[in-house]
Amino acid sequence: MTNCKPASTSVDVKQKLSAAAGEPTTDGTFYRSITGALQYLTLMRPDIAYAINQACLYMHSPRAAHWNLVKRILRYLRGSINDGIFISASPSNNLTAYSDADWAGCPDTRRLTSGYCVFLGDSLVSWSSKRQPTVSRSSAEAEYRAVANAAAECCWLRNLLHELHVDVRKATVIYCDNISAVKIIMS
Repeated sequence: MTNCKPASTSVDVKQKLSAAAGEPTTDGTFYRSITGALQYLTLMRPDIAYAINQACLYMHSPRAAHWNLVKRILRYLRGSINDGIFISASPSNNLTAYSDADWAGCPDTRRLTSGYCVFLGDSLVSWSSKRQPTVSRSSAEAEYRAVANAAAECCWLRNLLHELHVDVRKATVIYCDNISAVKIIMS
């Protein structure tokens, strides 16, 4: 795939992958090998964390659509080879977090995938994308769970920074794009 046409995004957001849709891949071992190798890349490329999470969900029985996702991730990486995390010194040591959720995003289980990223000053220091163990009843509940996960991570990071004698004076701000979840949080 070294001469492939680069993709602008790592995943097609309109496509919903299913465990049983499509033909099985001819070489499941190769699929697992490539997907496993890409997991290590998320340490420096959090922009592919969600896409890799989706590919890993189907390692037990990969289908053609799942293989297409892995190829799209490789095409995206080809076009963004110089991207990655850049950690720099910042005069600000404020924690800021962003959270989001994909309510009922899995067509098989109807469970959501939530994620967050946390910045210390201008540097990204923590991120996560994972499938939740329960089904949410509404998008507000799904977004609330994502904010709760981000808040728990921020509490842990504040305690870690305190132990390292790094003073975080301002309150941590967590951004959420769901008005209903914000109203639940504020009540």
